[in-house]
Amino acid sequence: MRTPILAVALSACLGAPVLAQTEQQPPADSLPGPILEEPMTLARLGDIISTLDPEAQFSGTSVRMVIEDIPVLIVTDPTADRMRAMVPIRGTQDMTAEELMRVMQANFDTALDARYAVANDTLWAVFIHPLRPLEKNEFISAIGQTINLASTYGTLYTGGALSFGGGDSVPLQRQLIDKLLKKGEEI
Repeated sequence: MRTPILAVALSACLGAPVLAQTEQQPPADSLPGPILEEPMTLARLGDIISTLDPEAQFSGTSVRMVIEDIPVLIVTDPTADRMRAMVPIRGTQDMTAEELMRVMQANFDTALDARYAVANDTLWAVFIHPLRPLEKNEFISAIGQTINLASTYGTLYTGGALSFGGGDSVPLQRQLIDKLLKKGEEI
């Protein structure tokens, strides 16, 4: 019997063998599911954004906002059920291979739900998600993670919510996410 490639890759990453599941699982409809919020709409997303930044600038399905002096662009497409939060970091013209490698490594272990991405000769911190299932706290955390990812470029390269490893920086990075979540409690 050949070992599936995914199991080998997971074993290499996790440092332990990954075994194929052979037990019978209960039907998916019999498992308890999470309590879901109402579907996210542009109006609801606008209310959340306005709470986080009362001076946010709305233009159709896009929003420009500023959090902690960092510009954030939110682009939505309700027809395609997509939402994207983006923070520009720097131009890519003079990025070295080592810098590109480092952001790819961070995408694997410390970027979390936000990611580094390249478009139009710019390095971005981005969070991309389907719009309707997006929950309030998930969105607020994503904004914090995206800003943290941009802010820690060149140093820790982290979204700040969780990290593999410890240290003094994790609580400091988590402060922004906690602050934004607290603002969102009233929504």
